[in-house]
Amino acid sequence: MGMARGDERGTTERVLALLGLLQQRQVWTGPELADRLGVTPRTVRRDVERLRTLGYPVHASQGVGGGYQLGPGQDLPPLLLDDEETIATVVSLLAGAGGAVAGAGDAALRALTKLDRVLPTRLRHEVRALSDSVESFGGGRTPVDPEVIMTLARACRDEVEAGFDYPSGDDVRRRRVEPYRLVASDRRWYLLAYDLDRDDWRSFRVDRMTGVSARTWRFRPREAPDAATYVQESVASRVYRHQARFLVHAPADTVRAQIPASAAVVRRRGSELCEVLSGAGNLDFLLMHMVLLGHDFEVLDPPELGSRCRALAERLLSAAPAP
Repeated sequence: MGMARGDERGTTERVLALLGLLQQRQVWTGPELADRLGVTPRTVRRDVERLRTLGYPVHASQGVGGGYQLGPGQDLPPLLLDDEETIATVVSLLAGAGGAVAGAGDAALRALTKLDRVLPTRLRHEVRALSDSVESFGGGRTPVDPEVIMTLARACRDEVEAGFDYPSGDDVRRRRVEPYRLVASDRRWYLLAYDLDRDDWRSFRVDRMTGVSARTWRFRPREAPDAATYVQESVASRVYRHQARFLVHAPADTVRAQIPASAAVVRRRGSELCEVLSGAGNLDFLLMHMVLLGHDFEVLDPPELGSRCRALAERLLSAAPAP
């Protein structure tokens, strides 16, 4: 029995080694693979059949320039990466999670959390050193420490409590939360979490956190709001002194293209109308932005915004020269 297990382990290691070779180069001849693996060409053929059974599309061709080639398949099978390839992949994903590629942040973070499960400890310091040397310029997201992102991502994945210091007014206070989702906007990373001290849902800017740590205390997930919607509404409206809703006479897609997602929530109301939810410290500021969109609109809320519309209209009329 022990011999059988040893033979099985040896076969598994050899098949994995064969897969690694096929992923390194486009075409290998049978003798080349046999020489690399220290087996006969017949064993190579058997191992190729094992890979095909596992879902890897290994093609074989005859003649000059022919050999074994790993082709694209219907599904994405597991990749085998050596240390250097793994480090390069993780660093590239960290850059993607930072917003270097539009729309790639969430996918990059999901891939990072999967790699984090299997990343050897010996590679972590090299990943950290290389990620520190990667920067970007332009209109990307506010920079955040990759280790903070990974700590929060692990806590969300493992359903364990997290703690961090966070500014509140003129003070910085320790927050204890049940972390649910990391949400990437066009400018920043946010955490949707249940605040244990305030007994309510909150969104937090990751770049404002310090002293971030994950605890070992697991929590039972609550029924959570939609993360992206909650964070967007918080960023665009809840944090401001005044919140306002408008009915805009234009398609939702047209208005979304005019307003950053961090500035307003745009909801579809039929094919030619949409609702805009936004916030600001000054109601006149909101009205001017709505006017500059160039569409007809109506004030839905708050009621006092109607009087501000009239006052602003009179101010503009008085500024115009008499005909």
